[in-house]
Amino acid sequence: MKHYAIPSLLNLLIASSCMLALGGAAAQETKIGYVSTERIMRESAPAKAAEVRMEAEFSKRRKDLQDFSAKIKAMVEKLDKDAPVISESDRVKRQRELADMDQDFQRKQRVYREDVNQRINEENASLNERTTKIIRQIAEAEKYDAILQDGVYFSPRIDITEKVMKVLNK
Repeated sequence: MKHYAIPSLLNLLIASSCMLALGGAAAQETKIGYVSTERIMRESAPAKAAEVRMEAEFSKRRKDLQDFSAKIKAMVEKLDKDAPVISESDRVKRQRELADMDQDFQRKQRVYREDVNQRINEENASLNERTTKIIRQIAEAEKYDAILQDGVYFSPRIDITEKVMKVLNK
Protein backbone atom coordinates (compact mmCIF):
# COMPACT_ATOMS: atom_id res chain seq x y z
CA MET A 1 0.00 0.00 0.00
CA LYS A 2 1.28 3.41 -0.94
CA HIS A 3 1.14 6.04 1.82
CA TYR A 4 1.45 9.04 -0.43
CA ALA A 5 -1.83 8.35 -2.29
CA ILE A 6 -4.05 9.82 0.43
CA PRO A 7 -2.13 13.10 0.83
CA SER A 8 -2.10 13.48 -2.97
CA LEU A 9 -5.85 13.00 -3.10
CA LEU A 10 -6.26 15.47 -0.25
CA ASN A 11 -4.04 18.02 -2.05
CA LEU A 12 -6.06 17.54 -5.22
CA LEU A 13 -9.32 18.18 -3.35
CA ILE A 14 -7.89 21.29 -1.67
CA ALA A 15 -6.58 22.61 -5.00
CA SER A 16 -9.96 21.97 -6.63
CA SER A 17 -11.75 23.79 -3.81
CA CYS A 18 -9.41 26.77 -4.17
CA MET A 19 -9.99 26.91 -7.93
CA LEU A 20 -13.75 26.83 -7.45
CA ALA A 21 -13.53 29.60 -4.87
CA LEU A 22 -11.39 31.71 -7.19
CA GLY A 23 -13.72 31.02 -10.08
CA GLY A 24 -16.68 32.13 -7.94
CA ALA A 25 -14.86 35.33 -6.99
CA ALA A 26 -14.10 36.05 -10.64
CA ALA A 27 -17.74 35.44 -11.56
CA GLN A 28 -18.86 37.99 -8.96
CA GLU A 29 -16.66 40.60 -10.63
CA THR A 30 -18.16 39.95 -14.06
CA LYS A 31 -20.78 42.54 -15.00
CA ILE A 32 -23.48 41.28 -17.34
CA GLY A 33 -26.45 43.14 -18.76
CA TYR A 34 -29.52 42.15 -20.73
CA VAL A 35 -31.42 44.02 -23.46
CA SER A 36 -34.81 43.07 -24.89
CA THR A 37 -34.52 44.00 -28.56
CA GLU A 38 -38.10 42.85 -29.12
CA ARG A 39 -39.30 45.41 -26.59
CA ILE A 40 -37.15 48.13 -28.17
CA MET A 41 -38.55 47.30 -31.62
CA ARG A 42 -42.08 47.53 -30.21
CA GLU A 43 -41.96 50.37 -27.66
CA SER A 44 -39.16 52.79 -28.51
CA ALA A 45 -39.85 56.22 -29.98
CA PRO A 46 -37.86 55.48 -33.17
CA ALA A 47 -39.85 52.26 -33.69
CA LYS A 48 -43.13 54.12 -33.29
CA ALA A 49 -41.91 56.89 -35.61
CA ALA A 50 -41.02 54.25 -38.21
CA GLU A 51 -44.56 52.87 -37.99
CA VAL A 52 -45.97 56.35 -38.63
CA ARG A 53 -43.62 56.84 -41.61
CA MET A 54 -44.59 53.46 -43.02
CA GLU A 55 -48.28 54.20 -42.61
CA ALA A 56 -47.89 57.52 -44.42
CA GLU A 57 -45.76 55.96 -47.15
CA PHE A 58 -48.08 53.03 -47.91
CA SER A 59 -51.58 54.21 -46.97
CA LYS A 60 -52.43 55.49 -50.47
CA ARG A 61 -51.31 52.28 -52.15
CA ARG A 62 -53.22 50.18 -49.60
CA LYS A 63 -56.35 52.30 -50.21
CA ASP A 64 -55.92 51.93 -53.98
CA LEU A 65 -55.70 48.14 -53.60
CA GLN A 66 -58.81 48.10 -51.42
CA ASP A 67 -60.69 50.20 -53.98
CA PHE A 68 -59.53 47.94 -56.81
CA SER A 69 -60.65 44.87 -54.86
CA ALA A 70 -64.05 46.46 -54.23
CA LYS A 71 -64.37 47.27 -57.94
CA ILE A 72 -63.65 43.65 -58.88
CA LYS A 73 -66.14 42.39 -56.30
CA ALA A 74 -68.83 44.76 -57.63
CA MET A 75 -68.16 43.59 -61.19
CA VAL A 76 -68.43 39.93 -60.10
CA GLU A 77 -71.77 40.64 -58.39
CA LYS A 78 -73.03 42.50 -61.45
CA LEU A 79 -72.00 39.64 -63.73
CA ASP A 80 -73.72 37.11 -61.44
CA LYS A 81 -76.87 39.24 -61.48
CA ASP A 82 -76.78 39.86 -65.24
CA ALA A 83 -75.69 36.35 -66.28
CA PRO A 84 -79.19 35.02 -67.00
CA VAL A 85 -80.08 37.92 -69.32
CA ILE A 86 -76.84 38.59 -71.23
CA SER A 87 -75.50 36.77 -74.27
CA GLU A 88 -72.94 34.01 -73.95
CA SER A 89 -70.29 36.05 -75.79
CA ASP A 90 -70.86 39.08 -73.48
CA ARG A 91 -70.64 36.82 -70.41
CA VAL A 92 -67.36 35.27 -71.64
CA LYS A 93 -66.00 38.73 -72.44
CA ARG A 94 -66.81 39.99 -68.92
CA GLN A 95 -65.33 36.86 -67.33
CA ARG A 96 -62.11 37.37 -69.30
CA GLU A 97 -62.02 41.02 -68.24
CA LEU A 98 -62.53 39.99 -64.62
CA ALA A 99 -59.79 37.37 -64.84
CA ASP A 100 -57.39 39.97 -66.27
CA MET A 101 -58.32 42.43 -63.54
CA ASP A 102 -57.85 39.77 -60.87
CA GLN A 103 -54.39 38.91 -62.22
CA ASP A 104 -53.49 42.60 -62.22
CA PHE A 105 -54.79 42.91 -58.65
CA GLN A 106 -52.77 39.88 -57.51
CA ARG A 107 -49.63 41.31 -59.12
CA LYS A 108 -50.15 44.75 -57.53
CA GLN A 109 -50.84 43.14 -54.15
CA ARG A 110 -47.67 41.03 -54.37
CA VAL A 111 -45.54 44.08 -55.32
CA TYR A 112 -47.13 46.04 -52.47
CA ARG A 113 -46.31 43.29 -49.93
CA GLU A 114 -42.74 43.04 -51.23
CA ASP A 115 -42.29 46.82 -50.96
CA VAL A 116 -43.73 46.88 -47.44
CA ASN A 117 -41.49 44.01 -46.35
CA GLN A 118 -38.44 45.69 -47.85
CA ARG A 119 -39.18 48.95 -46.02
CA ILE A 120 -39.83 47.09 -42.75
CA ASN A 121 -36.46 45.37 -43.12
CA GLU A 122 -34.75 48.70 -43.85
CA GLU A 123 -36.34 50.37 -40.82
CA ASN A 124 -35.48 47.39 -38.59
CA ALA A 125 -31.87 47.36 -39.80
CA SER A 126 -31.52 51.07 -39.11
CA LEU A 127 -33.01 50.73 -35.63
CA ASN A 128 -30.87 47.66 -34.88
CA GLU A 129 -27.75 49.55 -35.94
CA ARG A 130 -28.57 52.50 -33.69
CA THR A 131 -29.50 50.19 -30.80
CA THR A 132 -26.27 48.22 -31.10
CA LYS A 133 -24.23 51.44 -31.09
CA ILE A 134 -26.02 52.64 -27.93
CA ILE A 135 -25.60 49.27 -26.22
CA ARG A 136 -21.86 49.40 -26.93
CA GLN A 137 -21.64 52.94 -25.56
CA ILE A 138 -23.44 51.95 -22.35
CA ALA A 139 -21.33 48.79 -22.04
CA GLU A 140 -18.09 50.75 -22.35
CA ALA A 141 -19.19 53.62 -20.10
CA GLU A 142 -20.49 51.35 -17.34
CA LYS A 143 -17.79 48.68 -17.75
CA TYR A 144 -20.00 45.72 -18.69
CA ASP A 145 -18.22 42.50 -19.58
CA ALA A 146 -21.13 41.22 -21.64
CA ILE A 147 -24.55 42.39 -22.82
CA LEU A 148 -26.97 39.65 -23.81
CA GLN A 149 -29.91 40.11 -26.13
CA ASP A 150 -33.16 38.17 -26.06
CA GLY A 151 -32.36 35.39 -23.62
CA VAL A 152 -34.76 32.71 -22.50
CA TYR A 153 -34.50 33.93 -18.92
CA PHE A 154 -32.94 36.99 -17.34
CA SER A 155 -33.07 38.63 -13.97
CA PRO A 156 -34.69 42.08 -13.96
CA ARG A 157 -31.64 43.17 -11.95
CA ILE A 158 -29.45 43.00 -15.09
CA ASP A 159 -32.04 44.38 -17.56
CA ILE A 160 -30.71 47.60 -19.14
CA THR A 161 -33.43 47.88 -21.78
CA GLU A 162 -34.81 51.07 -20.17
CA LYS A 163 -31.36 52.71 -20.27
CA VAL A 164 -31.00 51.85 -23.93
CA MET A 165 -34.50 53.13 -24.75
CA LYS A 166 -33.89 56.42 -22.90
CA VAL A 167 -30.79 57.09 -25.01
CA LEU A 168 -32.53 55.87 -28.18
CA ASN A 169 -35.58 58.05 -27.55
CA LYS A 170 -33.52 61.26 -27.38
